[in-house]
Amino acid sequence: MRLLSYNIHKGIGGRDRRYRLERIQHVIEAESPDIVCLQEVDRNVRRSRFHNQPGILQEWFQPAAHLFQFNVKVKEGGYGNLLLSRWPFRTHHQISLTRHQRKPRGAQMAVVESPSGPFHLTHWHLGLSERERDWQTRHILEHHLYRESTGLPSLIVGDFNDWRNRLASGPFEVHGFHQVTSPPSRFRSFPAWLPVWSLDKAFTRGGITVTRIHVSRSRATRDASDHLPLIIDFTI
Repeated sequence: MRLLSYNIHKGIGGRDRRYRLERIQHVIEAESPDIVCLQEVDRNVRRSRFHNQPGILQEWFQPAAHLFQFNVKVKEGGYGNLLLSRWPFRTHHQISLTRHQRKPRGAQMAVVESPSGPFHLTHWHLGLSERERDWQTRHILEHHLYRESTGLPSLIVGDFNDWRNRLASGPFEVHGFHQVTSPPSRFRSFPAWLPVWSLDKAFTRGGITVTRIHVSRSRATRDASDHLPLIIDFTI
């Protein structure tokens, strides 16, 4: 099974600042993922031609299940997280991770009915402050909706914004998770044209075995967004 996690920067290239959603689609298509976890997906915003990006990507991918989480309002539109899956969801929830007056954030949770069995997937985009990220991680891992699926294999992915890699030895260690994007030097994903920081991460717990994990580096991925996509091959 293959999962792709990708901050698409609203379809705007990090270097040329041009809006080209088709570049994002080509990057995703080249990796042939079963599950797509996207951050910063626009809907009805001028910079992206008022496109309904969740609808466009859903129609293109033709998933068995999908979720769009609207997080940040921009005039009449805004942006958020998009989850697309070739397999249906047994359950799904979307939880706010907004803390105090900081920028709105959110997490998507789903029990995915894969051909190898169910697993619990969490997809999120965390905040810019270290204290905020610590609170957001604990908020999810201790949330009663998350604990409903404690017995299932678990995978957590997304844009963590954790450039100092502090979460691995904090709440994740307490809750028995293993960071599979380690060492961080092998998973530098931002900025896409000259990656310095490992912001896009993945953690597992339970019966998930990662067989291969890498950041996709190519001319196409350097141009399409300001992040590089993270690709995870795994079994249950």
